[in-house]
Amino acid sequence: MSDNSTQVAQDKALMHSIIQRVATGPELSKDISQDEARGGMRAILDGHIDPVQAGIFLIGLRMKRETPDENRGVLDGIIDCTERVTAEVDELVDIGDPYDGYNRTLPASPFLPAVMAACGIPAVSHGMETVSPKFGVTHRQVMRAAGKDDSLSPQQAATQIANKDIGWAYVDQSQFCPKLNALTDFRTLVIKRPTITTVETETMPIRARGKTHHVCGYVHKPYPPVYAMLAAHSGFDSALLVRGIEGGVIPSLRQTGKIISYEGETEVRSAEVEPKDLGIEQELRAVPIPADLPRKPGSNDEVEAPFLSEAVAKAAVEAGLAALAGEKGITYDALVYGGANILWHLKRYETLAECADAVRAVLDSGEALKRFNASV
Repeated sequence: MSDNSTQVAQDKALMHSIIQRVATGPELSKDISQDEARGGMRAILDGHIDPVQAGIFLIGLRMKRETPDENRGVLDGIIDCTERVTAEVDELVDIGDPYDGYNRTLPASPFLPAVMAACGIPAVSHGMETVSPKFGVTHRQVMRAAGKDDSLSPQQAATQIANKDIGWAYVDQSQFCPKLNALTDFRTLVIKRPTITTVETETMPIRARGKTHHVCGYVHKPYPPVYAMLAAHSGFDSALLVRGIEGGVIPSLRQTGKIISYEGETEVRSAEVEPKDLGIEQELRAVPIPADLPRKPGSNDEVEAPFLSEAVAKAAVEAGLAALAGEKGITYDALVYGGANILWHLKRYETLAECADAVRAVLDSGEALKRFNASV
């Protein structure tokens, strides 16, 4: 028997054992070890497991509720198949917005990396074309609508980040973890949000030679410690957790926001943020999707985006470029808010108001737009 055949047989036996334990009902299901979760996820990514069994594995973990070890193990399995490179910068901000995108608002966050670069902090965002359950507008779609190369290799992205005239990049899952990206259709069939959705934003395809900081959003209150644990396990030096619109990294512009700063798994400080204290006064919580955009034929799903993604991405680019050029409005305020939170996390200034003023300065001067335009 060849080495590959032996590995396939071992992987199938492992998955058989795992399913017997995790998929036996709410009272009898048992937890698995971190190594077993890693092996199970890796076997799925390597194509050694029947899709039915792969679905049972993910739903079984979900239904019994994943343990920290199981989440770490699934993340490990994905990292095993991820190309990770180092950018020649001393510090890097990793922006991990939801990979399933936005379907209620125009995303401003795809423009945050350029804003952070203009503030002197190299930054990267990452994602994918689209995925269940929301199938919303993603960073990749916005980058493509803006005429950017949405298929940079991790090394190309790292080189762009290290360029002192640019300082930021977008890198796609299809490039840094093609085996996981190949599961997109499979994840649609699973329907429910699997463990993959929780951990994939923590894969860190690009790191700094010095410190790498993770920024991600959350919706439900129990999640910040989970994300902080995963970020620390992945190797991030710190993490900023933001209670953001649609689970993203920018909070509501019209109500009190919550941000939590972690070093490793330890919460070091948090803040309840009033937008008006940052000079932000908006009646809307985020940039609305224009009502006159074309809709998907027959769309009536409560979760999936109802608008044609190309049209929404184009509208997001128009709003984003205007904000980067210093045009005041909702997108401008969203970038001020999102950027201020990151500067606060990195302790660049004493107060959030000072952080907000620093972001306004790079928007008003045109430096953020210059950085955005300089990228490929």
